[in-house]
Amino acid sequence: MSISWVEFEKEQPLAARMLKRSMEKNRIAHAYLFEGERGTGKRAASLLMAEALFCENRVDFIPCGDCVNCKRIKHGNHPDVHLVEPDGLSIKIEQIRSLRTEFSKSGMESKQKLYIIIEAEKMTVSAANSLLKFLEEPHSETMAILVTEQPQRILPTILSRCQVISFQSIPAAILCEKLEEAGVHPVKAPLLAAVTNHIHEALELDGDDWFAQARKIVLKLYEVLKQNPLYAMTILQDEWNGHFKEKAQLDMGLNLLLLIYKDVLYIQMGKDQRLVFSDQRSMLETDALHISSGRLSEQMTAILEAKRKLNANMNPQLLMEQLVLNLQGGPSFV
Repeated sequence: MSISWVEFEKEQPLAARMLKRSMEKNRIAHAYLFEGERGTGKRAASLLMAEALFCENRVDFIPCGDCVNCKRIKHGNHPDVHLVEPDGLSIKIEQIRSLRTEFSKSGMESKQKLYIIIEAEKMTVSAANSLLKFLEEPHSETMAILVTEQPQRILPTILSRCQVISFQSIPAAILCEKLEEAGVHPVKAPLLAAVTNHIHEALELDGDDWFAQARKIVLKLYEVLKQNPLYAMTILQDEWNGHFKEKAQLDMGLNLLLLIYKDVLYIQMGKDQRLVFSDQRSMLETDALHISSGRLSEQMTAILEAKRKLNANMNPQLLMEQLVLNLQGGPSFV
Protein backbone atom coordinates (compact mmCIF):
# COMPACT_ATOMS: atom_id res chain seq x y z
CA MET A 1 0.00 0.00 0.00
CA SER A 2 1.55 3.30 -1.08
CA ILE A 3 1.15 6.62 0.67
CA SER A 4 1.80 10.24 -0.22
CA TRP A 5 4.17 12.47 1.71
CA VAL A 6 1.18 14.44 3.03
CA GLU A 7 -0.32 11.22 4.46
CA PHE A 8 3.07 10.24 5.89
CA GLU A 9 3.40 13.59 7.69
CA LYS A 10 -0.11 13.21 9.08
CA GLU A 11 0.35 9.63 10.33
CA GLN A 12 4.02 9.75 11.37
CA PRO A 13 4.92 13.43 11.86
CA LEU A 14 8.13 12.80 13.82
CA ALA A 15 9.54 10.22 11.39
CA ALA A 16 8.59 12.36 8.38
CA ARG A 17 10.22 15.45 9.90
CA MET A 18 13.46 13.62 10.68
CA LEU A 19 13.76 12.17 7.17
CA LYS A 20 12.88 15.42 5.43
CA ARG A 21 15.38 17.35 7.56
CA SER A 22 18.17 14.90 6.72
CA MET A 23 17.43 15.32 3.00
CA GLU A 24 17.23 19.12 3.21
CA LYS A 25 20.60 19.30 4.97
CA ASN A 26 22.10 16.70 2.63
CA ARG A 27 22.83 14.45 5.60
CA ILE A 28 21.17 11.29 4.39
CA ALA A 29 22.47 8.33 6.38
CA HIS A 30 23.87 5.35 4.49
CA ALA A 31 21.66 3.06 6.59
CA TYR A 32 18.32 3.57 8.35
CA LEU A 33 16.36 1.30 10.65
CA PHE A 34 12.60 1.87 10.51
CA GLU A 35 11.22 0.29 13.69
CA GLY A 36 7.75 0.17 15.16
CA GLU A 37 4.79 -2.12 15.69
CA ARG A 38 2.85 -3.77 12.90
CA GLY A 39 0.59 -1.48 10.90
CA THR A 40 2.50 1.76 11.46
CA GLY A 41 3.41 2.21 7.79
CA LYS A 42 7.13 1.36 7.86
CA ARG A 43 7.14 -0.52 4.56
CA ALA A 44 5.14 2.18 2.76
CA ALA A 45 7.48 4.83 4.21
CA SER A 46 10.57 2.97 2.99
CA LEU A 47 9.20 3.00 -0.57
CA LEU A 48 8.21 6.65 -0.19
CA MET A 49 11.82 7.40 0.83
CA ALA A 50 12.95 5.60 -2.32
CA GLU A 51 10.64 7.81 -4.37
CA ALA A 52 12.08 10.90 -2.66
CA LEU A 53 15.60 9.85 -3.66
CA PHE A 54 14.85 8.94 -7.29
CA CYS A 55 11.94 11.26 -8.18
CA GLU A 56 12.49 13.33 -11.33
CA ASN A 57 10.17 16.16 -10.23
CA ARG A 58 10.54 16.36 -6.46
CA VAL A 59 9.87 19.70 -4.77
CA ASP A 60 11.57 20.37 -1.42
CA PHE A 61 12.56 16.68 -1.45
CA ILE A 62 8.90 15.63 -1.62
CA PRO A 63 8.34 13.11 -4.46
CA CYS A 64 5.72 13.84 -7.10
CA GLY A 65 4.45 10.26 -7.13
CA ASP A 66 3.66 10.43 -10.84
CA CYS A 67 6.98 10.44 -12.71
CA VAL A 68 8.42 7.32 -14.32
CA ASN A 69 10.75 6.61 -11.38
CA CYS A 70 8.03 7.04 -8.76
CA LYS A 71 5.69 4.74 -10.66
CA ARG A 72 8.36 2.08 -11.16
CA ILE A 73 9.19 2.11 -7.44
CA LYS A 74 5.48 1.76 -6.60
CA HIS A 75 5.27 -1.27 -8.92
CA GLY A 76 8.52 -2.80 -7.67
CA ASN A 77 10.43 -2.67 -10.95
CA HIS A 78 12.99 0.12 -10.55
CA PRO A 79 16.41 -1.35 -11.42
CA ASP A 80 18.25 0.54 -8.68
CA VAL A 81 15.81 -0.15 -5.84
CA HIS A 82 16.00 -3.67 -4.41
CA LEU A 83 13.55 -5.19 -1.93
CA VAL A 84 14.59 -8.18 0.19
CA GLU A 85 11.94 -10.14 2.10
CA PRO A 86 12.01 -13.42 4.05
CA ASP A 87 12.26 -16.52 1.92
CA GLY A 88 9.92 -18.72 3.93
CA LEU A 89 10.60 -18.14 7.63
CA SER A 90 13.91 -16.32 7.29
CA ILE A 91 16.17 -14.10 5.20
CA LYS A 92 19.00 -16.36 4.09
CA ILE A 93 22.67 -15.64 3.46
CA GLU A 94 22.21 -16.34 -0.27
CA GLN A 95 19.80 -13.40 -0.47
CA ILE A 96 22.31 -11.03 1.14
CA ARG A 97 25.17 -12.35 -1.03
CA SER A 98 23.04 -11.79 -4.12
CA LEU A 99 22.33 -8.27 -2.92
CA ARG A 100 26.02 -7.55 -2.36
CA THR A 101 26.86 -8.84 -5.83
CA GLU A 102 24.18 -6.66 -7.37
CA PHE A 103 25.41 -3.60 -5.51
CA SER A 104 29.00 -4.13 -6.58
CA LYS A 105 27.81 -3.01 -10.03
CA SER A 106 27.15 0.59 -10.99
CA GLY A 107 23.61 1.89 -10.88
CA MET A 108 21.64 1.15 -14.03
CA GLU A 109 20.36 4.70 -14.46
CA SER A 110 22.25 6.73 -11.85
CA LYS A 111 25.01 6.28 -9.32
CA GLN A 112 22.45 5.96 -6.53
CA LYS A 113 21.33 2.50 -5.37
CA LEU A 114 18.97 1.59 -2.53
CA TYR A 115 18.09 -1.69 -0.86
CA ILE A 116 15.23 -2.27 1.56
CA ILE A 117 15.17 -5.28 3.90
CA ILE A 118 11.68 -6.10 5.16
CA GLU A 119 11.37 -7.97 8.49
CA ALA A 120 15.11 -7.55 9.01
CA GLU A 121 14.91 -9.37 12.36
CA LYS A 122 14.37 -12.60 10.40
CA MET A 123 17.88 -12.64 8.97
CA THR A 124 19.75 -15.82 9.85
CA VAL A 125 22.99 -15.35 11.82
CA SER A 126 25.05 -15.88 8.67
CA ALA A 127 22.88 -13.47 6.68
CA ALA A 128 23.19 -10.82 9.41
CA ASN A 129 26.98 -11.20 9.50
CA SER A 130 27.13 -10.91 5.73
CA LEU A 131 25.05 -7.73 5.86
CA LEU A 132 27.28 -6.37 8.61
CA LYS A 133 30.33 -6.62 6.32
CA PHE A 134 28.33 -4.73 3.70
CA LEU A 135 27.45 -1.97 6.19
CA GLU A 136 31.02 -1.73 7.43
CA GLU A 137 32.16 -0.72 3.95
CA PRO A 138 29.51 1.85 2.95
CA HIS A 139 29.60 3.43 -0.50
CA SER A 140 28.48 7.03 -0.77
CA GLU A 141 26.00 6.09 -3.52
CA THR A 142 24.50 3.14 -1.63
CA MET A 143 21.73 3.45 0.95
CA ALA A 144 20.00 0.80 3.07
CA ILE A 145 16.66 0.78 4.89
CA LEU A 146 16.02 -2.04 7.36
CA VAL A 147 12.40 -2.48 8.43
CA THR A 148 11.50 -4.31 11.64
CA GLU A 149 8.93 -4.76 14.40
CA GLN A 150 11.55 -6.29 16.72
CA PRO A 151 14.77 -4.24 16.77
CA GLN A 152 15.95 -6.18 19.86
CA ARG A 153 16.46 -9.23 17.63
CA ILE A 154 18.88 -7.44 15.31
CA LEU A 155 22.64 -7.61 15.92
CA PRO A 156 23.79 -4.65 18.06
CA THR A 157 26.67 -4.14 15.61
CA ILE A 158 24.13 -3.66 12.80
CA LEU A 159 21.98 -1.36 14.92
CA SER A 160 25.00 0.81 15.72
CA ARG A 161 25.52 1.45 12.01
CA CYS A 162 21.93 2.56 11.35
CA GLN A 163 20.08 5.76 12.09
CA VAL A 164 16.96 4.61 13.94
CA ILE A 165 13.63 6.10 12.89
CA SER A 166 10.84 5.10 15.28
CA PHE A 167 7.27 4.77 14.03
CA GLN A 168 4.52 5.42 16.56
CA SER A 169 1.08 3.83 16.70
CA ILE A 170 -1.27 5.57 14.28
CA PRO A 171 -3.73 7.74 16.27
CA ALA A 172 -7.08 5.99 16.60
CA ALA A 173 -8.90 9.02 15.17
CA ILE A 174 -6.86 8.86 11.95
CA LEU A 175 -7.36 5.10 11.66
CA CYS A 176 -11.11 5.52 12.22
CA GLU A 177 -11.17 8.14 9.48
CA LYS A 178 -9.39 5.76 7.08
CA LEU A 179 -11.73 2.90 7.95
CA GLU A 180 -14.81 5.01 7.36
CA GLU A 181 -13.37 6.15 4.02
CA ALA A 182 -12.98 2.45 3.17
CA GLY A 183 -16.68 1.86 3.89
CA VAL A 184 -16.66 0.74 7.55
CA HIS A 185 -19.73 1.84 9.54
CA PRO A 186 -18.90 4.76 11.89
CA VAL A 187 -20.18 2.75 14.89
CA LYS A 188 -17.83 -0.16 14.13
CA ALA A 189 -14.70 1.83 13.22
CA PRO A 190 -13.67 2.87 16.79
CA LEU A 191 -13.74 -0.74 18.04
CA LEU A 192 -11.68 -1.97 15.08
CA ALA A 193 -9.18 0.85 15.62
CA ALA A 194 -8.93 -0.15 19.28
CA VAL A 195 -8.09 -3.81 18.64
CA THR A 196 -5.59 -3.31 15.81
CA ASN A 197 -3.37 -0.55 14.47
CA HIS A 198 -3.27 -2.20 11.04
CA ILE A 199 -5.84 -0.96 8.53
CA HIS A 200 -5.85 -4.15 6.43
CA GLU A 201 -6.36 -6.30 9.52
CA ALA A 202 -9.15 -3.97 10.66
CA LEU A 203 -10.89 -4.30 7.30
CA GLU A 204 -10.60 -8.09 7.48
CA LEU A 205 -12.12 -8.09 10.98
CA ASP A 206 -14.95 -5.87 9.76
CA GLY A 207 -16.13 -8.64 7.44
CA ASP A 208 -15.28 -11.51 9.78
CA ASP A 209 -18.28 -13.42 11.18
CA TRP A 210 -16.08 -14.83 13.97
CA PHE A 211 -15.25 -11.31 15.18
CA ALA A 212 -18.89 -10.19 15.03
CA GLN A 213 -19.90 -13.21 17.13
CA ALA A 214 -17.00 -12.60 19.53
CA ARG A 215 -18.30 -9.10 20.18
CA LYS A 216 -21.77 -10.46 21.00
CA ILE A 217 -20.45 -13.12 23.38
CA VAL A 218 -18.20 -10.65 25.23
CA LEU A 219 -21.08 -8.20 25.70
CA LYS A 220 -23.31 -11.04 26.91
CA LEU A 221 -20.72 -12.15 29.47
CA TYR A 222 -20.34 -8.56 30.70
CA GLU A 223 -24.09 -8.17 31.20
CA VAL A 224 -24.53 -11.56 32.90
CA LEU A 225 -21.72 -10.78 35.34
CA LYS A 226 -23.82 -7.85 36.63
CA GLN A 227 -27.00 -9.90 36.95
CA ASN A 228 -26.05 -13.34 38.23
CA PRO A 229 -22.40 -14.43 38.39
CA LEU A 230 -23.47 -18.10 38.39
CA TYR A 231 -24.90 -17.67 34.89
CA ALA A 232 -21.48 -16.46 33.73
CA MET A 233 -20.03 -19.93 34.30
CA THR A 234 -22.77 -21.36 32.09
CA ILE A 235 -21.93 -18.89 29.33
CA LEU A 236 -18.27 -19.86 29.61
CA GLN A 237 -19.20 -23.50 29.03
CA ASP A 238 -21.92 -22.99 26.42
CA GLU A 239 -20.53 -20.12 24.35
CA TRP A 240 -17.17 -18.64 25.35
CA ASN A 241 -14.95 -21.76 25.43
CA GLY A 242 -16.28 -23.01 22.09
CA HIS A 243 -15.71 -19.67 20.35
CA PHE A 244 -12.37 -18.56 21.80
CA LYS A 245 -10.50 -21.82 21.16
CA GLU A 246 -7.02 -20.63 20.23
CA LYS A 247 -4.66 -18.52 22.32
CA ALA A 248 -4.84 -15.56 19.94
CA GLN A 249 -8.65 -15.76 19.91
CA LEU A 250 -8.83 -15.80 23.71
CA ASP A 251 -6.48 -12.83 23.85
CA MET A 252 -8.82 -10.97 21.49
CA GLY A 253 -11.78 -11.87 23.72
CA LEU A 254 -9.98 -10.48 26.77
CA ASN A 255 -9.10 -7.32 24.83
CA LEU A 256 -12.75 -6.80 23.91
CA LEU A 257 -13.83 -7.34 27.52
CA LEU A 258 -11.22 -4.85 28.73
CA LEU A 259 -12.47 -2.27 26.23
CA ILE A 260 -15.98 -2.44 27.72
CA TYR A 261 -14.65 -1.58 31.17
CA LYS A 262 -12.49 1.16 29.63
CA ASP A 263 -15.62 2.67 28.10
CA VAL A 264 -17.23 2.82 31.54
CA LEU A 265 -14.10 4.57 32.81
CA TYR A 266 -14.16 7.07 29.91
CA ILE A 267 -17.74 7.99 30.80
CA GLN A 268 -16.75 8.55 34.44
CA MET A 269 -13.89 10.77 33.26
CA GLY A 270 -16.11 12.78 30.92
CA LYS A 271 -14.33 11.40 27.82
CA ASP A 272 -17.32 9.65 26.31
CA GLN A 273 -16.27 10.79 22.81
CA ARG A 274 -13.68 7.99 23.03
CA LEU A 275 -16.22 5.16 23.43
CA VAL A 276 -15.59 2.10 21.26
CA PHE A 277 -18.92 0.45 22.15
CA SER A 278 -20.89 3.59 21.32
CA ASP A 279 -24.05 1.60 20.48
CA GLN A 280 -24.07 0.45 24.14
CA ARG A 281 -23.87 4.00 25.49
CA SER A 282 -27.11 3.89 27.50
CA MET A 283 -26.12 0.73 29.37
CA LEU A 284 -22.57 1.95 29.97
CA GLU A 285 -23.74 5.33 31.29
CA THR A 286 -25.96 3.54 33.80
CA ASP A 287 -23.08 1.29 34.85
CA ALA A 288 -20.76 4.28 35.24
CA LEU A 289 -23.13 5.74 37.83
CA HIS A 290 -23.29 2.52 39.85
CA ILE A 291 -19.66 1.51 40.15
CA SER A 292 -16.82 3.05 42.11
CA SER A 293 -13.63 3.97 40.30
CA GLY A 294 -11.76 1.72 42.73
CA ARG A 295 -13.82 -1.34 41.84
CA LEU A 296 -13.55 -0.54 38.14
CA SER A 297 -9.77 -0.37 38.49
CA GLU A 298 -9.77 -3.79 40.20
CA GLN A 299 -11.79 -5.33 37.38
CA MET A 300 -9.54 -3.92 34.64
CA THR A 301 -6.48 -5.12 36.56
CA ALA A 302 -8.02 -8.60 36.78
CA ILE A 303 -8.41 -8.72 32.97
CA LEU A 304 -4.82 -7.55 32.44
CA GLU A 305 -3.64 -10.21 34.87
CA ALA A 306 -5.61 -12.82 32.91
CA LYS A 307 -3.84 -11.70 29.73
CA ARG A 308 -0.48 -12.09 31.49
CA LYS A 309 -1.42 -15.61 32.65
CA LEU A 310 -2.53 -16.49 29.14
CA ASN A 311 0.91 -15.53 27.81
CA ALA A 312 2.40 -17.68 30.58
CA ASN A 313 0.40 -20.61 29.14
CA MET A 314 -2.06 -21.06 32.00
CA ASN A 315 -4.95 -23.44 31.27
CA PRO A 316 -7.50 -21.25 29.38
CA GLN A 317 -10.60 -22.71 31.04
CA LEU A 318 -9.20 -22.31 34.55
CA LEU A 319 -8.00 -18.81 33.65
CA MET A 320 -11.49 -17.71 32.58
CA GLU A 321 -13.18 -19.28 35.62
CA GLN A 322 -10.82 -17.35 37.91
CA LEU A 323 -11.44 -14.16 35.96
CA VAL A 324 -15.22 -14.50 36.21
CA LEU A 325 -14.92 -14.88 39.99
CA ASN A 326 -12.75 -11.74 40.14
CA LEU A 327 -15.16 -9.76 37.96
CA GLN A 328 -18.38 -10.94 39.55
CA GLY A 329 -20.73 -8.33 40.86
CA GLY A 330 -20.00 -5.84 38.07
CA PRO A 331 -21.36 -2.36 38.93
CA SER A 332 -22.36 -1.98 42.56
CA PHE A 333 -24.17 0.92 44.17
CA VAL A 334 -21.88 3.21 46.16
